[in-house]
Amino acid sequence: MRIALVTSAALPALDPDDRPLIPAFAALGARAEPVRWDDPAAVWSDFAAVLLRSPWDYFHRLDEFLVWCERTAAAVPLFNPPALARWNLDKRYLLDLARQGAPVVPTALCEAGTRTDLAALAAERGWREVILKPAVSADSWETLHVTPERYPEGQAHLDRLLASRAMLVQPFLPAVESHGERCLVFLDGEYAHTIRKNPLTRGGRWAGLPEGIPVTPEPAERRAAEAILDLAVPERPLYARVDLVRGADGAPLLLELELIEPTLFLAPHPGAANRLAAALLRRAGLAG
Repeated sequence: MRIALVTSAALPALDPDDRPLIPAFAALGARAEPVRWDDPAAVWSDFAAVLLRSPWDYFHRLDEFLVWCERTAAAVPLFNPPALARWNLDKRYLLDLARQGAPVVPTALCEAGTRTDLAALAAERGWREVILKPAVSADSWETLHVTPERYPEGQAHLDRLLASRAMLVQPFLPAVESHGERCLVFLDGEYAHTIRKNPLTRGGRWAGLPEGIPVTPEPAERRAAEAILDLAVPERPLYARVDLVRGADGAPLLLELELIEPTLFLAPHPGAANRLAAALLRRAGLAG
C-alpha cells in the first residue's frame, strides 16, 4: 500500500518536519513516499491515498494546482480535500470568519487593480505600523512590516503587488514579538500540541523561524482555537493549524487558519506522526 506525501521541486525529499511520517506509515504496513505535486510522471491512481505536505510553490501556479487537486481527488482520497483547499488558500477567509464573529486580527482587503493610500488607510484605522501580505501566498512571500518612516517603501510595495493580486493590510501587533505567535495543531479533529513561533524581521520583511518552541497553550488560546475551528469547519479535517496572536487587550486573535499544507511540527512531538498516519488510513478506509 503506497501513500503519496505531496511536496514541491524545492523539497524533493520532504521538509524535515514531515520525514517522521515515512517510518510512521511503515509501522502500519504502508509505504509513504515524497512526490512532487507537479511531477508529470506521477500516476496518482497508483496510490492508496495522497497527503498534502509541502507543495509550497502552489500559489505561483494557483489555477494549475486547483485543477490538480480536483483531478487527484477524483482518483484517490486526498487530504485535506479540494473544497477546503479552495476556500483556505485565499486569506479572504479571515474576513468571512470575522463576519461570523470569530476573533480575527483586524484586516483590510485591497483588491487587485485598485490603488490604496497606505498612510491614509493606516491613519483611518488607527494603525501606526502595518503588515502587508498577499491574499494568496505561502511561506511569508512578499510580506512586509512597515513602520511609519518606511511608508513610502510600503506604498511602493503595495502598488507593485496590487497590479496583479489582492493584498491584505493588518496592524502590526507588538505581542507578536513579546509573546510570540501560538500555533495550535489539531490531528484527526482533536487538539494535539502547540508551538510558539517567534517571527523575525529582516529588512522589514516578515518570516517565521523554521523551528518553534513547544509550549502549553493558555486556556483562552485553546478555547479560541477550538471555537474558530468549529466555526470554520464543523466537520473537522484530518489536520489543521490555528495560528493565534495576542491583541492589544491580551485576548487571542486569529492570524491564520492553515488547512492546506501547514507545518505540523511533527518532529518535536513523539507520536504525532504515528497519530496522523493512523488517522489518514482510517479516514481513507485503509485501516486493517
